[in-house]
Amino acid sequence: MKAPAQFVDQRQVRRSFARAAASYDEVAVLQREIASRMLARLDYVRIEPQRILDLGCGTGASLTALHERYPGALLIGADLCENMLRARQASRSRVRWLMPLLRRQRTPLLAADAGALPFSPQSIGLLWSNLMLHWLDDPLVVFREAHRLLDVGGLLMFSACGPDTLKELRASFNDGQVHTQRFTDMHDYGDMLLECGFSDPVMDAELLTMTYASVDQLLIDLRHSGSTCAMQTRNHGLTGRAAWARARAAYARLAADDGRVPATVEVVYGHAWKAAPRKTPAGLSIVRFDPQQRMR
Repeated sequence: MKAPAQFVDQRQVRRSFARAAASYDEVAVLQREIASRMLARLDYVRIEPQRILDLGCGTGASLTALHERYPGALLIGADLCENMLRARQASRSRVRWLMPLLRRQRTPLLAADAGALPFSPQSIGLLWSNLMLHWLDDPLVVFREAHRLLDVGGLLMFSACGPDTLKELRASFNDGQVHTQRFTDMHDYGDMLLECGFSDPVMDAELLTMTYASVDQLLIDLRHSGSTCAMQTRNHGLTGRAAWARARAAYARLAADDGRVPATVEVVYGHAWKAAPRKTPAGLSIVRFDPQQRMR
């Protein structure tokens, strides 16, 4: 059994992103940048998917970019937070006269649990997920679901935040409390992909440094993008003024000569293919049977 510190409060995740839906697009600079880098990686991949699922699509910026790259594919967006999907629909209505492509192709949007999606097996050619996995309690469940949904030869491509993300914020508090999300190591993601039956997983990571005029500006940015801590072991009460003052002072000591403070983001990238089932010399397919998945 997992230790309690591993549990993510999914209701808090949904609440945070619901509150942030209206402001998300204004502050989601990091999310758009990572999506752009993921799209660039598709330049080296030979794939023409008929159906694409953006898992954790948020307000749908990647859906537009993926449609431009694969205009003949059916795109589907799924997200835990219904408010984020509504923001996508509202934005699409406002700019429709600027983007006639959106009139010709309606993109289905679905509020759903990433670990139990209502799609048929082998119905997706490309499963895309940008900065979503660290909001889950167990990414392994979602990787299993992705493997079920992907067609043979289909591609899973994802990004997530790694362990060094927001390390300055954690160090500034230094009070034993949980102040940021738990972030999974790149190698653990790779092991999960292999366990779920994916072929040729490729993992890499990079460190990005964002800068802010002040610690408070960083906290505002995190709140307006829905990226606040949702671990069950977080402090559910108010942090006292003295604790905040100490954290701000500690963080301020990291400021550069221009007074701006850094915020590290470790970005983990991964992609893997769904290969054809292995076969015995007699031609029989070898399949994996997971009793827990069968019961679900």
